[in-house]
Amino acid sequence: MPELDIQISIDDEGWPEEPALLALAQKVFAAAADYLVREEDQPFPKIPPEVSLVFTDDDSIRAINAEWRGMDKPTNVLSFPAFPLEPGGMPGPMLGDIVIARQTVEREAVDLDKSFDDHLTHLLVHGFLHLFGYDHMEKDEAEEMETLETRILAGLGLSDPYAGQDPIV
Repeated sequence: MPELDIQISIDDEGWPEEPALLALAQKVFAAAADYLVREEDQPFPKIPPEVSLVFTDDDSIRAINAEWRGMDKPTNVLSFPAFPLEPGGMPGPMLGDIVIARQTVEREAVDLDKSFDDHLTHLLVHGFLHLFGYDHMEKDEAEEMETLETRILAGLGLSDPYAGQDPIV
């Protein structure tokens, strides 16, 4: 199983404590990395690559979203790969950053009738896949990414978050 160096920053008081977030991230990323290696022939460097997780609030992610994507609104998760990577390519020493907004995750979890942890797990998988070059800008990309998410989440005992929906593009 590939190893990762997970760095966490908590920028909002409403998040669970760092040990709980780190344990969840380790579990989720291990399942995702293992799946990518096993099923997608994803290579990993010998030295564990670093992933930075920023657990923040809606105001902060809104500012980041406006600056980097031109969308002046909060969102649930943003991913910033450290280096351009195509799916199946060898990652460098830094995978990149994943930023998640607590209030949006809470609202969406209620709307989706899911637990906070289950929805956060999905968003961690989603953000992690972006760091490996997966995207959902085109329908075929969205179908591939959503299939990977669904299979990884199934391995974690979670149901298909996209059941009954068209791919998100």
